[in-house]
Amino acid sequence: MAVSGNLPHAPAAAGLPPAHDDGASWIRDDRFSWLLAAMVWALVVLITVPEGFDYSALTTNDMPTSGSAVSRLQWLTLIGLGTAFLLWRGGLAWLLVRWFNPFLLAFVILAVASTLWSIEPGITLRRMIRVAAILLCVGAMVLVAWHPRRFQQVLRPIVTALLVGSLLFGLAFPHLAIHSESAAELAGAWRGLTNHKNSLGTLACLGLIFWLHAGLARDTRRLPALGGAAVAVACLLLSRSSTALVTSAFTCIFLLMLMRSPKGLRRWMPWLTALFAAVLLAYSLAVLRLVPGLEVLLTPITAITGKDLTFTGRTEIWAIVIEQIRLHPWLGGGYGAYWIGPIQGSPAYEMVRLLYFYPGSGHNGYIDIANDLGGIGLLVLLGYLVVHVAQCLQLMKIDRGQAALYLAIFFQQAVNNLSESHWLNVTTLSMVVMTAASVSLSRALLEHRLQGAFGRPRSAEAGEYRSVPLRALPPGSLIAAPTGGPR
Repeated sequence: MAVSGNLPHAPAAAGLPPAHDDGASWIRDDRFSWLLAAMVWALVVLITVPEGFDYSALTTNDMPTSGSAVSRLQWLTLIGLGTAFLLWRGGLAWLLVRWFNPFLLAFVILAVASTLWSIEPGITLRRMIRVAAILLCVGAMVLVAWHPRRFQQVLRPIVTALLVGSLLFGLAFPHLAIHSESAAELAGAWRGLTNHKNSLGTLACLGLIFWLHAGLARDTRRLPALGGAAVAVACLLLSRSSTALVTSAFTCIFLLMLMRSPKGLRRWMPWLTALFAAVLLAYSLAVLRLVPGLEVLLTPITAITGKDLTFTGRTEIWAIVIEQIRLHPWLGGGYGAYWIGPIQGSPAYEMVRLLYFYPGSGHNGYIDIANDLGGIGLLVLLGYLVVHVAQCLQLMKIDRGQAALYLAIFFQQAVNNLSESHWLNVTTLSMVVMTAASVSLSRALLEHRLQGAFGRPRSAEAGEYRSVPLRALPPGSLIAAPTGGPR
């Protein structure tokens, strides 16, 4: 559901007084539902699968900043389609922005501004093209043909398809789908259709969350839910990603608690959720060594993950990145401008000089954000996470099952980013999923407020749709009025 035309009274949305005296009817319209889903699916595939299945290019100096003319055309097409839907639903889009997580908008503004001081302004600008595509695609997804389960009904099929495709790809082309490196942590590990075993592990973790939630919420029958979960577990085990295994266990247990906790415990779940979120943020600060002595909190993580005290070389990577952060502590070196490849003379080449390999990321989402956007960027990230949890707790009073899914996505991301760099990273699927969850969460809260003021929309019969001016319509989830309706 969405709104046709402009919303002249959008500023009144903060109060949303009841308005049933104009004879208008709320009309549900699912037109373009498949086109919008296809846009998001294309976005997911573009980010997840290496272009042309060229896995050898992942180790070249041109990655990940290169891209063919076809790839650029695909990204620009997504931006164009997203912009068209945004303009078509401009009134509702403006109203929705008022319900956005404000720190998501702050991130976009800061990332754009960082082009001015970026150590690689051209790379930062390319990253912003991807940011625009992601925001426009997921924004269009919630502006048109909206319903409360839209988030998972769009993302679950494409995640599952990529997991099934990874299994088939591994059987048909093992030399491409399975790591051939000699390093112990990579040898024999599956990456499937993705670019790395950890990427496949993250994809499998997301698939497991979606299918576990579908089964618990009874969004699908038990057999398909079990089948989807089995495919996700198979990919998870084949990837041999210890981070993904730990993240999956933690997140699934938490999701079970949210969805199937005894009634006596449910009143405490918001407090437990806030406590878990606070602990995770404390861990992130401990990694950054911002509070003296807080690094003692890292000891339990090493015990849980089974990694040694060096996090399999991660602390050495972190130390080098933190030294880079000290060169530009407040504003960073520019969004996405540090990890441009093992190019001699670039700041990231210090990894090759000191560690004799190029890790490709800081293996910590909080550290990489601080490196890209400085202390201000880190504060924006923390604010984004706090507001996301707060909005989830607000939605929990309205739609417990959907709020549980958005919280599970948050915890999956928060735990994963302790040893992987996915926060607000446009080269990862996690950016698409987390942004879609955040925008869908805002749309759900807005929808509840609008329906409380104007009632639930009714379904329209085929052929009844006709766009009309919204002077006579209350602002909300309408997309059109029936023939003969208010003009």
